Amino acid sequence: MDEKKKMRLVGLIPRPIRGLARSLLDKVPVRLESRSLRAEPEQGRYGYQSRYVQFNIGPNESVLDLGSGAFPFPYATHLVDRHLEPTEHRNADLVTLDKPLISADIQSLPFRDGGFDFVYCSHLLEHVDDPIKACAEIMRVGKRGFIETPTFGNDILANWTNHTHKWHVVNSCNTLCFFEYSPRQSEGINSSAWRDVIFDKFHHPLQDAFYQNMDIFNVLFTWVESFGVFVFRNDGTIECLNAEVRHSGKQLQRTSQPS
Repeated sequence: MDEKKKMRLVGLIPRPIRGLARSLLDKVPVRLESRSLRAEPEQGRYGYQSRYVQFNIGPNESVLDLGSGAFPFPYATHLVDRHLEPTEHRNADLVTLDKPLISADIQSLPFRDGGFDFVYCSHLLEHVDDPIKACAEIMRVGKRGFIETPTFGNDILANWTNHTHKWHVVNSCNTLCFFEYSPRQSEGINSSAWRDVIFDKFHHPLQDAFYQNMDIFNVLFTWVESFGVFVFRNDGTIECLNAEVRHSGKQLQRTSQPS
């Protein structure tokens, strides 16, 4: 403890026992910190997404939010969520903003081809069983859109992988690459230490590092018409959609639609 803080603390103690208190403070390793309440981060995900992404959505365009959950996209005209009640994948209540809500699985959407001008899908694809089917459905029903998933580092530090997230995703050349978590990776760091600091009501410098770099802690992916997909599974198999796997210059596999 520095001398100024020590003097302030001793000054709060009644005079008769100040000498004893000071000698104890000299011997005991005590650290005092003054921490202010943290600044509230932007409400919902759109708050930080809008810092990095130009959505360019017109007033008359139809917008589908897949996995809207507790943070529906402000521009959404229709919402989709598979779970209407809280689950291990979402512990908060649904928020609809008085928009139409449809209960559906992203891997089999009840909409016509090209039915939406824009498809928004935030923090959902890391949960799905089959990313190929899910991404194919996104492209089938939409003309363009936005996808967000947490990065590997975000997942592991915050321990989100534990029983809920199946994939970590990398964006490369208009292609999303899904990597299945190994059993050890799924355990994360086996600690809530990082998450406790980030969501603590009192300010900590790590909160600034996190909230000011959301484009590093998340994959922010925009697409028009179509995008490529690779899926790397733990059993060694690789699947792809609108993409190619090549070896020594020879094409091994190409898939335009999921089987």
